[in-house]
Amino acid sequence: MKAMILAAGRGERMRPLTDTCPKPLLPAGGQPLIVWHLQRLAAAGFREVIINHAHLGTQIEAALQQGATWGLAIRYSPEPAGALETAGGIANALPLLGDAPFLVINGDIYCNWDVARAKDVLAVNDLAHLVLVANPAHHPAGDFILTDGKVLSPSLDETDPDGKASQLTFSGIGVYRPALFSAIPHGRPAKLAPLLRTAMTAGQISGEQHHGRWIDVGTPERLAELDALLAKHPPTL
Repeated sequence: MKAMILAAGRGERMRPLTDTCPKPLLPAGGQPLIVWHLQRLAAAGFREVIINHAHLGTQIEAALQQGATWGLAIRYSPEPAGALETAGGIANALPLLGDAPFLVINGDIYCNWDVARAKDVLAVNDLAHLVLVANPAHHPAGDFILTDGKVLSPSLDETDPDGKASQLTFSGIGVYRPALFSAIPHGRPAKLAPLLRTAMTAGQISGEQHHGRWIDVGTPERLAELDALLAKHPPTL
């Protein structure tokens, strides 16, 4: 299985840090955020990784090169200024990802979900499997509902017509079939949520809740929080 790390975002909320450094290269725990992902992927047996980039993307390529440091083969999917949104970026990288299901991880999160499980979580008829987490303080409303292993948008849950069921937050980690993105023209910006909601109506999105460590590193304050956490509790891969 191949993995893709999303690293094309501008990181507006992280400014001024991201004025001169792409967000995935910001340090936490003594190394760039994206390196934590690379180490976990390598330890789980992944060998091929695709990384998309736009803002200051040449810095990402210069820092990571071809991945030999981690025993990986990294290939890059450059995007134009402004990037292509999540689904557009994934669709743009499909020629590198191939025809089999693949794992996608947001480059600006820290999470200890066992990425080795990605190879076994996608059912035959599902287009995606999403990893969900408890709602953080900065996103209290959540995104989706998890019911009997299926992920639903609140508006699609017929058992909860008033939309009062407990919602969870999408972690930024998912396993996808290429078919989910087949209708997106190459190089066209596209958001992920509408694709997921369409597939949810057909019951084709499964999911699970991760109860371990997860941080959305979206602001300088949360970056500092993660840095302090990793210094106090060094992770084991």
